[in-house]
Amino acid sequence: MTVPVETFTEEERERLAPHFTNLDKPVFGLVNLPETVKGAMFARYSRYPGTLRRMFLDEFADSLPEVSGIEIAESQHAADLYDRIFLGYGDDSVAQLGGAHIAMEWTSNLLTKILQRPRLAAYLEQSTRYIAYDTQVAAYGFRYHRDARFGPEYERAMDDLFATYSRLLEGVSAWVDGEFPRSPNESEAAHARAVRAKALDLVRGLLPAASLSHMGMYASGQTYEQLVLHLLAHPLAEARAYGVMLLEELQKIIPSFVARVPREDRGGRWIEFLRERRGAADAISARLGLEEDTAAAAPSVHLLRAHGTEEELLAALLFESSAVGEEEALRAVFLLAPEERGVLLRQLIGERENRRHRPGRGFETLTYRFEIVSDYGAFRDLQRHRLLTCQWQRLTPDLGADVPHEVVAAGLGSEYERALEVSRVEYARLRGQGLIEEAPYALCLAFRIRYVLELDARAALHLIELRSGREGHPSYRAVAHEMRRAISEVHPNVAAAMSFVDDSTEERLERLLSEMRNEGGQTTS
Repeated sequence: MTVPVETFTEEERERLAPHFTNLDKPVFGLVNLPETVKGAMFARYSRYPGTLRRMFLDEFADSLPEVSGIEIAESQHAADLYDRIFLGYGDDSVAQLGGAHIAMEWTSNLLTKILQRPRLAAYLEQSTRYIAYDTQVAAYGFRYHRDARFGPEYERAMDDLFATYSRLLEGVSAWVDGEFPRSPNESEAAHARAVRAKALDLVRGLLPAASLSHMGMYASGQTYEQLVLHLLAHPLAEARAYGVMLLEELQKIIPSFVARVPREDRGGRWIEFLRERRGAADAISARLGLEEDTAAAAPSVHLLRAHGTEEELLAALLFESSAVGEEEALRAVFLLAPEERGVLLRQLIGERENRRHRPGRGFETLTYRFEIVSDYGAFRDLQRHRLLTCQWQRLTPDLGADVPHEVVAAGLGSEYERALEVSRVEYARLRGQGLIEEAPYALCLAFRIRYVLELDARAALHLIELRSGREGHPSYRAVAHEMRRAISEVHPNVAAAMSFVDDSTEERLERLLSEMRNEGGQTTS
């Protein structure tokens, strides 16, 4: 695995050394910094085009006092205590009491999804919606994952995709500028930013899953332990390489929290178990003939199952204020007329002034399981939500790809489709060489993927209101709209509680919604 190498002057290295666990690897920890500074750096990360260490030098270093060196060693007393409680007694909850800020740079879009799988963690990822990928990194080239096993054909195909992305970004920007001229009350700078954002939205589907990103993560020691184990057990070589580097940096900052990972009888056996579990699922899937689905699929949102009733929701919302069992509360609710139950539910939800005013925990009594087909770009944003279960299949070209009609209107549709074909052909070549896990690197983000989101009503309200916002990408806005529509058919009062859903539409969103609704097939049980 080859990644870009960042260089610093001797003066810069001296300024960086006290705050970063290394200066020459793509995985590193942040130390000797106030929590607010680490948080602010990660917050800036998603829209900063460079690396975190370069950002520190450009925007943060001058405002911080100089310190002499890294001071992160554990005291012997603390280490002994953890050894006795964490390793000796197996009290895993102790590992929730400390954490670390870690940056993982030059990660492919395939790897970012693996890194973001833990639920109890915070992430910031460099965005393809705000940062252009049209420039090349010195002594490296375009920003995509490289592996000597893939051969020169792979690099030719990836270079072609990035060059096409760059050309179309310029062409689509000119088209958007002409289609949406600046209004008299809009500043030139604001209009230029709006044009740029829309153009980036329209062409990001050409970026391959091999595109390199930067990601910041804050998590507890327990979460990091689980993540390292899953990375080391993963069939993707890039994941295993980052697992090794992540463990190395955590051993510098919170060594006691990851002490079990290198032990053969603990971490070693754990990794074997994870591999065996994956192998069993793969073998059974093959035996049942579930490995291949060659039928193209339009974007769709299917509510597979909904659990619970609105009467049960009412009883759950009343539980904490009552002194009786939930079954008794449920009987009292059933005695009410339907209209009265609707009034009570609105009262229990309260007057929400913004989307951060969420209903009570009782909403968690209702759950929904959705099966979704969308482009990979939309999946990337929806997968990041913490309070849900997300399962996804391997990215393939079998479900087809989305071509924005605006790109067609700009006269660039054939070039976009040509790039998708380059991507598909390279995927097939890699897969034909037996690189099953690695072949998706070649696929553009416009190709579709099938995944499941399972979540309770409280989490659904949060996700749908957040992802329906007009500033969001039309692909995941369409998914959010369809999720609410499906919920309204089984729990209309729950859907009505989603009062901060942005129902405004534009042509591309309307087309996606129409395609999803034509796909049909919503079933619930």
